[in-house]
Amino acid sequence: MAEQHRAVTSFVHHRARLTDGQRAAWDRWWPTRGHEVADADYDPPAWFGREAPLILEIGSGMGESTAALAAAEPDVDHLAVEVFEPGIAALLMRSAELTNLVVLRGDAVALLTTRVPEASLTGIRIFFPDPWPKRRHHKRRLVQRAFVALAATRLRPGGTLHMATDWADYADQMRAVADAEPLLDGGETPRPPWRPVTKFEARARAEGRDVVDLVYRRPLSNHEE
Repeated sequence: MAEQHRAVTSFVHHRARLTDGQRAAWDRWWPTRGHEVADADYDPPAWFGREAPLILEIGSGMGESTAALAAAEPDVDHLAVEVFEPGIAALLMRSAELTNLVVLRGDAVALLTTRVPEASLTGIRIFFPDPWPKRRHHKRRLVQRAFVALAATRLRPGGTLHMATDWADYADQMRAVADAEPLLDGGETPRPPWRPVTKFEARARAEGRDVVDLVYRRPLSNHEE
């Protein structure tokens, strides 16, 4: 029997109140820039008004790096999937002038399983997912074998899966499951200069935790190389 991708979700939902500024941004921008994973008709060309390379970021947090990367890549369309409402609102505020960023609220695993077509994404980015540091909670981690297998099928040939974490044992787990995925090639890579340093990453460094970047690529087929 095939492994069930829905056994692990991309989040645990914690309710949080929006500030007045976040609520104003939500009310202004969510109706045109946001979609619910569970309800949306998945149609990036309609959302963005064009056909362009498409990057999916899973867990955009408070949106600092997401907005900065979208601003730096105007020829690339960006989907950010997140469940934390204050983070979504903060991202909407940061990206008010951007036309190449759309926010989705909900479970990224469900999005990949039920909405995103195979071989359609130029990249998937997972920066600093919840490490679930206690051993008994490791089964809740997002990056596991079934998830990587699912993600790999959604990458177009030449597309990349880029992961970053400051937890050494989670980096080992990411590396192990991605190395075992037959659709992907890659491994640990030096920190790319284009990836913004967030407050979260800066704090990890200050606390003495090394940050590990892992990049895996779905190879081109022979006739595309």
